[in-house]
Amino acid sequence: MKSIQIIALVSLLAFSHTTFAHHSDAGLDENTVLALEGKVTEFRFRQPHVIISVEAMQNGKPVVWDLQMGSVNQLIRQGWSADSLRVGEQVSVSLNPATSGKPYGKLKNILRADGSPVAIDPESPESKLAIATSLHGNWSGNRPGPASAPPPPVPIVNGEPCTSGFDCFFRANLVLTDAGRAAMEAFDPLSDENPEATCVGRPTPSALMSAKGYMLQIDMSEAKEKIYIRSEWFNEERTIWMDGRGHPPAPETVQTGYSIGHWEGKTLVIDTQNFDDHRSPYQIGVPSGSQKHVVEKYTLNDDGTSMRVEYMLEDPEFLAEPLVHSSNLYYRPDLNFVGIDCDIENTSRFLN
Repeated sequence: MKSIQIIALVSLLAFSHTTFAHHSDAGLDENTVLALEGKVTEFRFRQPHVIISVEAMQNGKPVVWDLQMGSVNQLIRQGWSADSLRVGEQVSVSLNPATSGKPYGKLKNILRADGSPVAIDPESPESKLAIATSLHGNWSGNRPGPASAPPPPVPIVNGEPCTSGFDCFFRANLVLTDAGRAAMEAFDPLSDENPEATCVGRPTPSALMSAKGYMLQIDMSEAKEKIYIRSEWFNEERTIWMDGRGHPPAPETVQTGYSIGHWEGKTLVIDTQNFDDHRSPYQIGVPSGSQKHVVEKYTLNDDGTSMRVEYMLEDPEFLAEPLVHSSNLYYRPDLNFVGIDCDIENTSRFLN
């Protein structure tokens, strides 16, 4: 086997995937790419990130590297399955390594011993816009169409491009109180202080902001009494009560928040409060607490191919002003909803 090499550029990648990291890309050196060859010692096709362990020779000794990939639902849609790799198989990989020196990294590319890709995106007709007649169904932040469509602009945070995914939006848009800033500065995303190390998900509006990677499903089969909103992320399910009830007393809290809804014409309005305390719902170390309040509005657009989603987030303890945002979700009946429970061993692999 070859020793690990630092390489400046990896070209002709066999596949690419968008990583919506569950602990941001903190602790990863995205300016360095390592290349190694070795044998697969473990392949865990589990949420929230698939893990490949590869044993390679480093300075004459075998070292096992844990390599983080995208989520199961993302990779299934790129042609991967639980049978894509087998233990003992020889592979060559490239990765962004951990800054700590720990043999851990984010996978960039993987090839079999003969140079062939492990998985290739399935050959299928180009997805086309479908028409919904209600909010019921599967919804994605990705607009159906050519894969070559230009990517959205990269957010600028503190004068620098932010490329680590989900958390960039909140870094760029949350206006913090002194308490919010202090909590963010004190947060260690690579410790068990990070809620996602123990499979604690991110309550609304975070699921809306990660809908490009994790689809949403709206179930209106019992709409007179309640509506369910599910996310592929950590297999989360919210219940929106539509029977006219109010929120429970303040001491009664729920991890996803307690949601009550009503219709304003064709717009579904959801009011959510009574959230559990959460150390990092926006993935940047800004907490939420007892005063967090979110109002969402879901409106099917006139052509039926998408819905407009607007929300207002306020939490006066940690946010100096409310965050108001709107975006489109696209109707995707062509895609299967892949809700898989978080695996506690996978989700804690990133810890120092």
